[in-house]
Amino acid sequence: MIPRRAGLRFPPMSAVAIPPVPPSPPGAPLLGHMLAYRRDPLGFLVRTARAYPGEVFCYRHGPRQVYFLKHPDLVREVLVTRQHEFGKGLGIQWAKLFLGEGLLTSEGEFHTRQRRLAQPAFHRQRIAAYGADMTDHAVRARERWSAGQVLDLDEEMMRLTLAIASTTLFGQDVETDADQVREDAATILGQFLRFAIPFFSLIQKLPLPSNRRFARAVARLDALVYRLIAKRRAEGGDRGDLLSLLLSAQDEEGGGGMTDGQLRDEVMTLLLAGHETTSNALTWTWYLLSQNPDVQERWRDELRAVLGGRTPTVEDLPALRYTEMVMAESMRVFPPAWGVGRRCLVDLVLGGYPMPAGAIIAMSPYVMHRDERFWPEPERFLPERFTPEARAARPRFAYFPFGGGARSCIGEPFAWMEGILVLATLGQRWRFTLVPDQRVEPEPLITLRPRYGLRMRVERAG
Repeated sequence: MIPRRAGLRFPPMSAVAIPPVPPSPPGAPLLGHMLAYRRDPLGFLVRTARAYPGEVFCYRHGPRQVYFLKHPDLVREVLVTRQHEFGKGLGIQWAKLFLGEGLLTSEGEFHTRQRRLAQPAFHRQRIAAYGADMTDHAVRARERWSAGQVLDLDEEMMRLTLAIASTTLFGQDVETDADQVREDAATILGQFLRFAIPFFSLIQKLPLPSNRRFARAVARLDALVYRLIAKRRAEGGDRGDLLSLLLSAQDEEGGGGMTDGQLRDEVMTLLLAGHETTSNALTWTWYLLSQNPDVQERWRDELRAVLGGRTPTVEDLPALRYTEMVMAESMRVFPPAWGVGRRCLVDLVLGGYPMPAGAIIAMSPYVMHRDERFWPEPERFLPERFTPEARAARPRFAYFPFGGGARSCIGEPFAWMEGILVLATLGQRWRFTLVPDQRVEPEPLITLRPRYGLRMRVERAG
């Protein structure tokens, strides 16, 4: 049994002898651990976390020292109780190259203002109105498929969640653009690990073929986003989608609404992050269900009992408890946002170690979700980990797929509703079996995609 609070009591620095830095695995001269990290970020972090008994360890990207936090209480300190002592990490600085100053990347008072303007767009009642659109798109997707067909479910879920995002968030259909959006997003995200290279901002400016592809991909997405904004601005009024609300939003504390440039950054963030993460969560859920037939049968029993063959609605969400637990456990095993970075804004002490202003802090849901102190047999797929009793027995930040604190994902309720409704709608008609002899492994970019896609065979649900 996991204790309700596996808390840590860190003694004051004067009480014990504290090494100047946390333990660190042996690294290469000059480069440190950069090559080992780039070869296998997930494996490197999990292995290192398990190799050292303390709650903090270090690794180096060239001359840059990174402090990695292993305990939920330390994650809470950074994301919640001391959040104003930290700024965004290097990965988010890199993401500004294409997301601009949206909610994911902006900081300080500007972020607070933008979130205040955007928050009404994510009110639970407004989001609930999108349930029918979500299930309509899922019904259309399942009607396209046939028994025996082999699909790349990664591609199918990406197309589906993009259609849902464009309709509910922007009130417009971008299905004809889906393939190009997917290709451009892959081009952009494929360069993510550059953030770990010293002087990455200078490398990004060099006349390299990869940089030209990156720039063309951003330009095409820009054109799409500005087209969405112009169309909605010309139509005027609140048409029930989030873009309408953002266009009409006014800051009650002064400062007016959003400029087209600010809208571009928010729409780009919502377009990419709003469908990419949910798509990944759904894809991995189908994979895990295919590998765990007992879980799949219990889940289908719930669908039959709650829905009786009819299309699910928002009103069914409270009764689809096991479906929610399946999705929660899937995001434990494969959290779409697998890493979180921060930088110290001031000199501070964290976990008993002094950290100077400018120091890089790293945390990882992927690593935390495999800590045996909080997740016995962490490689097993067990939705029962998310009963109310099991949740209450764990520290809050033993599970944080949506981050936490003032910078937690603003779209979390939207993502839960979409994921549950889509799983239930598709699962009523079809089950998916993994095509044999394919490599299935996560690719840790900004999100956790299947590196080689995910080919699955469509079968009638029993």
